Amino acid sequence: MYFVYVLKSLKDGNLYIGCTSNIEKRLKYHNDGNVASTKGRRPLLLLFKEDYQDKYEAYKREIYYKTAKGKRELKKKINI
Repeated sequence: MYFVYVLKSLKDGNLYIGCTSNIEKRLKYHNDGNVASTKGRRPLLLLFKEDYQDKYEAYKREIYYKTAKGKRELKKKINI
């Protein structure tokens, strides 16, 4: 199982989109400051996740959500 996830920084309010096979471990990794792009934006809250059976489908979805059109769709899904 793979997950596309969205984190929200409680410090600056910005979103982070990622993909992982272990959501709990990855969230802890982010909040422990081990990810350069989120290190200064902690604490982070898990806002949204989608499950995928296929690793490549999950990564394709992550890339899509990082586009302008994908971000608009994602924000509608999570009511931002």
